[in-house]
Amino acid sequence: MQLRFIGIDPNTGGTGSPTVWVDEETLDLVFQGWKADEKTEAECEATVVPGHAPGIPEHETVIRIPARMVSMIRKACDVAERGELR
Repeated sequence: MQLRFIGIDPNTGGTGSPTVWVDEETLDLVFQGWKADEKTEAECEATVVPGHAPGIPEHETVIRIPARMVSMIRKACDVAERGELR
């Protein structure tokens, strides 16, 4: 697997910063973000959506990405959708 760096939180202090990449093989979006707090996780677990099992599976997690990174996420989506890495 090789990741293409798209962007990092512009308000980073240089440590533990939310980041977005695109997997060059699968075109999956890969995020590093802040671990969601218990209140946020509980809200996600309580959300009822047709076709979606309740709770958060052991192999998944909930993260937060700051809104100021929307343009980077949009860029990552465009890269993946167009298959620009292949």
